[in-house]
Formats: sequence, C-alpha cells, structure tokens
Amino acid sequence: MAKTSEPTIIKKYANRRLYNTGTSTYVTLEDLAVMVKGEEDFVVYDAKTGEDITRSVLTQIIFEQEGKGQNLLPVAFLRQLIRFYGDSMQGLVPSFLEYSMTSLTKEQEKLRSQMSEAFGATAFEAIEDQVKRNTEMFERAMKMFMPFPTGESGTSANAGATPDAAKPEKSDAGDLDDMKRQLEEMQKKINQLSDKS
Repeated sequence: MAKTSEPTIIKKYANRRLYNTGTSTYVTLEDLAVMVKGEEDFVVYDAKTGEDITRSVLTQIIFEQEGKGQNLLPVAFLRQLIRFYGDSMQGLVPSFLEYSMTSLTKEQEKLRSQMSEAFGATAFEAIEDQVKRNTEMFERAMKMFMPFPTGESGTSANAGATPDAAKPEKSDAGDLDDMKRQLEEMQKKINQLSDKS
C-alpha cells in the first residue's frame, strides 16, 4: 500500500483481531511491527468504543519482541521507567524519551559508521598487534629457559657469527643464571613458610 499523509486506521475487535481498514485485511501484531519499521503511520481504535488504543498496541508489539529474545530494553531502564509512574517527574519522561529517540534516529548513520570503524578493521588490527606482542614475549621467555637455543649438539646458532653477535647469548645466559638464583631463593622462602605452618 502506498504511503499517505493520513495514518492507516486499524480496528481492534473484541476477539482481539486487528483489522487494517486501508487494505481491508486482518493483520497481526507482527504485521504492525513491519509497518512501524517501514515508517507507515497507523492509529489503532477499539472497534466497539472508538477509543484510541495505539499506545497499548505498540506496547504489546514491544512486549512480543522482547519475548522473542530480542532484548532491546535493559532491565535497569525498565525498573527506572516503572519508578517514574506516579512520580512528579512523570510528565517530563515522555518528552525526554521522545527527544532522545529522535536524536538517536538523526545520528543513526553516523553511529553506524563509527561502530563499524571501531569494531571493524581497527579492532581486528589491534587484536593482531596484541597477538604479535604475546608471541614475541613468549619467544623471549622460552629463550631464557634454553641455554643452547639451536642445539641438539649444544652448539649455538651463532657459532659462525661474529663475536658481537654472540654477546646477547651471554646476557641471556646471565639472565638465566639470575632467574635460577631467584627461583632457588623463592623455593627457600616457600620451604621456610611451610616449616612454620
């Protein structure tokens, strides 16, 4: 059905059936949800009394969507909303929420592009960088525990290299000796603590 400036009239009958007067067909809450998403305006009237019940029908649509596991409304928000009923601030809440949703809708495209940037390639690159750093740290740690890095024969990988290239291995060996000494000291302290208990 083509969009018009006038809202479509939906009538709700006592048997809870909804009748779309624009298409002359019965519709479901799901159909009304599709209309809302398609920005097709409608008003729901009680067929018997003529009362405007649009608000309660829209609330039913939200309830059904939440029941399907499409949780959009946080529990804390729902609790706070309930607290506003009967409160002196109750009159301000609808206009505040309407303003907030209008602002969100206007900024929707901007937010989508920012989210895709934040969680798109940039986030993936950050994860890759972190993996590289973790790998490098793991390799350095492993080198400290291997006094002869290449060796089945126990010879250094840099045996044919210049003496300057061999210097880091000496410092690695020194680091290993320091770590062994620290481990021995820690073991002594642990033994002392266990003897006391």
